[in-house]
Amino acid sequence: MCLSFSTHFDRSAISRVSCAGLFFKRQRKGLEARRGSTSFFFIFLLFVAPPDNVCAEILFAFCSDVCLFSLSAGDITQKGYEKKRAKLLGAYLPQPPASMAHERRPPMGPSSASRYHRRRSSGTRDERYRSDVHTEAVQAALAKHKERKVAVPMPSKRRSLVVQTSMDAYTPPDTSSGSEEEGGQGEGTPTSSQGSVSMDHWISRAIHQGSTTSSSSSSTQSGGSGAAGRLADVLAQTHVKNHSAPPDVTTYTSEHPAQVERPQVSTVPRTTPKYGNAELMETGDGVPVSSRVSAKIQQLVNTLKQPRRPPLREFFVDDFEELLEVQQPDPNQPRPEGAQMLTMRGEQLGVVTNWPPSLEAALQRWGTISPKAPCLTTMDTNGKPLYVLTYGKLWSRSIKVAYNILHKLGTKQEPMVRPGDRVALVFPNNDPAAFMVAFYGCLLAEVVPVPIEVPLTRKDAGSQQIGFLLGSCGVTVALTSDACHKGLPKGPTGEIPQFKGWPKLLWFVTESKHLSKPPRDWFPHIKDANNDTAYIEYKTCKDGSVLGVTVMRIALLTHCQALTQSCGYTEAETIVNVLDFKKDVGLWHGILTSVMNMMHVISIPYSLMKVNPLSWIQKVCQYKAKVACVKSRDMHWALVAHRDQRDINLSSLRMLVVADGSNPWSISSCDAFLNVFQSKGLRPEVICPCASSPEALTVAIRRPTDDSNQPPGRGVLSMQGLSHGVIRVDTEERLSVLTVQDVGTVMPGALMCVVKPEGVPQLCRTDEIGELCVCSVATGTSYYGLSGMTKNTFEVFPMNSSGAPVSEYPFTRTGLLGFVGPGGLVFIAGKMDGLMVVSGRRHNADDIVATALAVEPMKFVYRGRIAVFSVTVLHDERIVVVAEQRPDSTEEDSFQWMSRVLQAIDSIHNVGVFCLALVPANTLPKTPLGGIHLSETKQLFLEGSLHPCNVLMCPHTCVTNLPKPRQKQPEIGPASVMVGNLVSGKRIAQASGRDLGQIEDNDQARKFLFLSEVLQWRAQTTPDHVLFTLLSSRGAVLSSLTCLQLHKRAEKIAAMLMERGHLQDGDHVALVYPPGIDLIAAFYGCLYAGCVPITVRPPHPQNIATTLPTVKMIVEVSRSACVMTTQVISKLLKSKEASAAVDVRTWPPVLDTDDLPKKKPPQLYKPSNPDTLAYLDFSVSTTGMLAGVKMSHSATSAFCRSIKLQCELYPSREVAICLDPYCGLGFVLWCLCSVYSGHQSILIPPSELEVNPALWLLAVSQFRVRDTFCSYSVMELCTKGLGLQTESLKSRGLDLSRVRTCVVVAEERPRIALTQSFSKLFKDLGLHPRAVSTSFGCRVNLAICLQVGELLDPLGTSGPDPTTVYVDMRALRHDRVRLVERGSPHSLPLMESGKILPGVRIIIANPETKGPLGDSHLGEIWVHSGHNGSGYFTVYGDEALQSDHFNSRLSFGDTQTVWARTGYLGFLRRTELTDASGERHDALYVVGALDEAMELRGMRYHPIDIETSVIRAHKSIMECAVFPWTNLLVVVVELEGSEQEALDLVPLVTNAVLEEHYLIVGVVVVVDVGVIPINSRGEKQRMHLRDGFLADQLDPIYVAYNM
Repeated sequence: MCLSFSTHFDRSAISRVSCAGLFFKRQRKGLEARRGSTSFFFIFLLFVAPPDNVCAEILFAFCSDVCLFSLSAGDITQKGYEKKRAKLLGAYLPQPPASMAHERRPPMGPSSASRYHRRRSSGTRDERYRSDVHTEAVQAALAKHKERKVAVPMPSKRRSLVVQTSMDAYTPPDTSSGSEEEGGQGEGTPTSSQGSVSMDHWISRAIHQGSTTSSSSSSTQSGGSGAAGRLADVLAQTHVKNHSAPPDVTTYTSEHPAQVERPQVSTVPRTTPKYGNAELMETGDGVPVSSRVSAKIQQLVNTLKQPRRPPLREFFVDDFEELLEVQQPDPNQPRPEGAQMLTMRGEQLGVVTNWPPSLEAALQRWGTISPKAPCLTTMDTNGKPLYVLTYGKLWSRSIKVAYNILHKLGTKQEPMVRPGDRVALVFPNNDPAAFMVAFYGCLLAEVVPVPIEVPLTRKDAGSQQIGFLLGSCGVTVALTSDACHKGLPKGPTGEIPQFKGWPKLLWFVTESKHLSKPPRDWFPHIKDANNDTAYIEYKTCKDGSVLGVTVMRIALLTHCQALTQSCGYTEAETIVNVLDFKKDVGLWHGILTSVMNMMHVISIPYSLMKVNPLSWIQKVCQYKAKVACVKSRDMHWALVAHRDQRDINLSSLRMLVVADGSNPWSISSCDAFLNVFQSKGLRPEVICPCASSPEALTVAIRRPTDDSNQPPGRGVLSMQGLSHGVIRVDTEERLSVLTVQDVGTVMPGALMCVVKPEGVPQLCRTDEIGELCVCSVATGTSYYGLSGMTKNTFEVFPMNSSGAPVSEYPFTRTGLLGFVGPGGLVFIAGKMDGLMVVSGRRHNADDIVATALAVEPMKFVYRGRIAVFSVTVLHDERIVVVAEQRPDSTEEDSFQWMSRVLQAIDSIHNVGVFCLALVPANTLPKTPLGGIHLSETKQLFLEGSLHPCNVLMCPHTCVTNLPKPRQKQPEIGPASVMVGNLVSGKRIAQASGRDLGQIEDNDQARKFLFLSEVLQWRAQTTPDHVLFTLLSSRGAVLSSLTCLQLHKRAEKIAAMLMERGHLQDGDHVALVYPPGIDLIAAFYGCLYAGCVPITVRPPHPQNIATTLPTVKMIVEVSRSACVMTTQVISKLLKSKEASAAVDVRTWPPVLDTDDLPKKKPPQLYKPSNPDTLAYLDFSVSTTGMLAGVKMSHSATSAFCRSIKLQCELYPSREVAICLDPYCGLGFVLWCLCSVYSGHQSILIPPSELEVNPALWLLAVSQFRVRDTFCSYSVMELCTKGLGLQTESLKSRGLDLSRVRTCVVVAEERPRIALTQSFSKLFKDLGLHPRAVSTSFGCRVNLAICLQVGELLDPLGTSGPDPTTVYVDMRALRHDRVRLVERGSPHSLPLMESGKILPGVRIIIANPETKGPLGDSHLGEIWVHSGHNGSGYFTVYGDEALQSDHFNSRLSFGDTQTVWARTGYLGFLRRTELTDASGERHDALYVVGALDEAMELRGMRYHPIDIETSVIRAHKSIMECAVFPWTNLLVVVVELEGSEQEALDLVPLVTNAVLEEHYLIVGVVVVVDVGVIPINSRGEKQRMHLRDGFLADQLDPIYVAYNM
């Protein structure tokens, strides 16, 4: 359906009616006869998707209306247009409620034109990125989302992080900025005295919290402004407060069949302590939080259930080699169908007789024949002419500068600057005259000027890269002006400091008064233009690096000639220049071509534009200028500020060069500017957009024509098509379109073609977008000093489909993406630098910015201060949007705006935004002209130094190339497993320690069945032998116990139990003692009395509220008949503070052992059977389960014997123990082993190390200890606390050279980084690197492995540490073990957990099927040994659990042996090493607890691996813990640093986990240091943390819910 339009019709009206399609010019005789004009065919499409049944009707109505328009005489009025538009689109645009419409509507004025102007003036829109069509499209897209009612959980923020509104933060708009190159468009109205918005407006705006909504120039505002408001309301309501919905835990537990079987004997009461002051916790809007977290997580889960973009096709190779899917092309994607394009040739470059042979010759000619002719007029900040530079002055001063550069720097014999050398030109933007003199001085002296920006501080964004450019160009001299030199930062002695990354420079001031007069006989040599370098223009790349583009003298001259011909420049014309005169279009027109044609340039500095945005228009009127060079920003500012300025007359303008006309979004500025200023004499054909690049100089420019009836070319292109690199006149996708305008034709004397952006430079088809390439004399020739990059850019030979080059001459890549349309018109759709390739589709950063800016209301962020870039995460580019937030916007508002921006970009561009961040006002790094420095912003984002105040991450939406979730295979039968292992040559993973029966040793204690008997025997045979020595925090001996003293003390305690406690044998007694000798005596007292002791950690006096309930619980669960303790603790248990925490009346009898009876018991108890209970071992597992394990007398004795044999313990030995003595191996070593083996134990309570970190190591050195035992927390305390004190410790005589074994006692995977750093740190104090080893024990068996012992490699030498292997982390997720080389990707270092104890057998079994596994599999460690625990002591008598954990049998293979299940995953590896008996050594590697392993995406993850990646992500992450919740991964990080860094961590944590583990983080919680709970063994209590988080008790600094 085609409609003909008369072009008499107002051009802006055409653009507003949103015509889609490229145009084709036709002569139409009938109309021509009537109108005498050319008319066009346009294809029109509506941009709102109506229901099919009304489509034809609407289109018909639309066509008939349009026909009426075209036939009616005169112009369509604004009012008429709006009426028509409202009528046509009313049915599809949401109607505002009456009250809202009333508020939003601009004040009605007498005339429609003034009303239009007034509404425009209040807007603060960046016209460069504005389009009515686009705004409507975004509103429609958001309306669709609104129907879905998706509730996005808002992040929670601590009150101190919420930005307070402050008057200081209200910066008037002059600090605003624009794109990468240019500053300040449109943060609203630049202040001026001439009819623009005043300062009061800003202050009142601050006070009224932005009540003036920004209304745009578009008619959308009047028709659909309410829609935006209503949309906000609906979005506000969609924050469903479904606090009642509990989190869905079913999916989590069902995935953990093993978890259900773990001991849930008795859980620690979940009155988890409030971690800090949870009452302060709020969401950003200041509403206090009740139990919101679980509701928000449920909200997040609901949101993530929404249908999203289908994931890419994925697969695995070999079950564990996860391959991330490479994008498969969509069979339905649009493909180019046109013919191959031809090269386009520009008109011939005319040879004009009076064109000078070089630019210097032109300057000489005008300087001598017309010395009084004005060359340049500069303005002050009031808009008054400051200075007029005539051609005579320019000529004479340039000669003076040339002479001084060559002859006055350095000495006569050694001049500093010779012809051909490079010099820097450092001039401010308000001093074009000094710059011009210096530039021409350099040309005359034949040195190469390198114009750069003025460095204001030593830390300017990008300044370092400029320094690298100067260094690589060999610049040693910088020319500058007097004023600029005075303004540069100075050192204490007054010299200019060396800027970061800059070479050492001599600063040379070019003012005439500082220069020597050249001798009369000296004259510059003026040659014809040749191939020497004329100047170097700097260019900032996408990655922030700065390159220097060299331009030859012949290119310089040819470019000036081509511009003169294209623009029709004539002598003595006046030109107004608003652009930067140091580079690009401003330099080419305002400094170079102007001199060739003896034109007069009126230069408007940026500082004047900020004060008075109308200044350039006023100068055009005042000087009757023929030409003006501006950016779309300057047109927009003029629109905003012009109000009803009476005396504007732009009829003198014959050409308005729009320097950024190649940006597709400049089209609306051009249209709006014409619409307003046409009545002031501006002719439509005067607006001339141009396209340029540093490499190719001017690529194309629209010529100023006399034919006012020839409108410009327009194309409305489908963004969907563009993303596939194809031009499609928009049809289906009415929402996502890009309107482009032509930038004229190819430059005179140039050839142009379009090539594919990636790979070989092959010609595109006619309907394909590609990179424009130009072949011309008038382009740059190289990147200075970079031959490789030069070849790829300046020496390109495009090829046709047959592979033949299209020309013998090389082409230059312009960096512009576009196509050549009908009639040879050039269209630009974007820049290579702004290109982001996401999942194989191309998106332009400017288009994304435009969509973000079209989301109303815009009052929350600054226009023109939005950065869009991509970061590579998980082998694909991800889009990041960063914007500056206004100080007066609330958290709620900003979050609403952010979530709507995400929806809009998703709908319009069909691409997800990975991260959207808002930063405080004026914090993004700026370019010299105030634009946002994109690469620096990206760098800050990647480093975690951006400090945003709001972040929204959307990895769930964007990341579609994750590996496929693993499907659990049907279980294989036992026979198949056996056969499979045999065929593959894999042995069953089993190992054992030395056989106890075969060990011959003179162990006297073996003849006793009970420990109490061993003690009695030692008291008789060696009464004065010291068994225990307790040290104070100063290292002094606090007390010691000999065999006899211990025996006597135990007797008295037994007597007291019988007398005062009235206890029977078999009664349970809780021992609540601090670490020390009292505890040991009380333990043996219980054995003497026939009671069963339970050691309990005493409550902490400073933290009774949280520690006492655990004590009470153990006493109750263990059914203790009485509590034995010291006098101090006994008072504490019944104190007022205690009664606030527990019911003190329900304590069993409390016996205080400080006052013991004098007499002995009548007789000592002897158990009847070695299998009776000796003691109960109570502890809390890392998953928060409290369990008591029953230890029989026989197991206790066997345990002590096993340790004695493994560690070679004899009465003559000393062993230092720095462990908690309440459970596990710590208790056995502290209380039992000395009595059995007779060695002396030096006891060091770990709590004393907090006072004196060196206590343990000093004791080891002082007592000349060979063997010592510690925990990870002790090791960490020493590593952190003594890191800087090794020298002073050495001087105090600390010597660790006698230490043979230092064993870390733990129930976890060995912490390899900690043990290695400990070994390295104390190597200088004599610690042998092989001395540090680890042990492994668990609930069912307190020590399975202990101390590596003396291992030899096959050659008999003790080689490097043999105990570490590197496994493939990806294979491990599939329960497979694959060894890899150190340093290979995805490698995980694992350290063996010590040598298997004598009498212990281990097998690796499948936790689900209970079948034995081969040694290449990860499985559960099962143990068979004489010192296994005999079961759980439980109140509930849960026999099933007990038999499963302590009495399991394999489902096939050896089905007779009874095993205990450790609940830990690991694997066995046979090593090349041999032990003392000549056997090959089997190493056990513990990977992690089965309870804590997380099943995500069908794979098994261990929290510690994810935590290690997270801690590495940012220097401020002190500690980290992860846990799953409703299939979401929650990451809690402790922030060591300022709270401002909290939000920086969110993207870094998300990226790290994605990259290294292929997992998407659901929730990131940032908390204070010390919030992650840790038990006495130094293990993280992740489940406690989870409960605290879900109960809102963490007082987090920030909680981010990733979408």
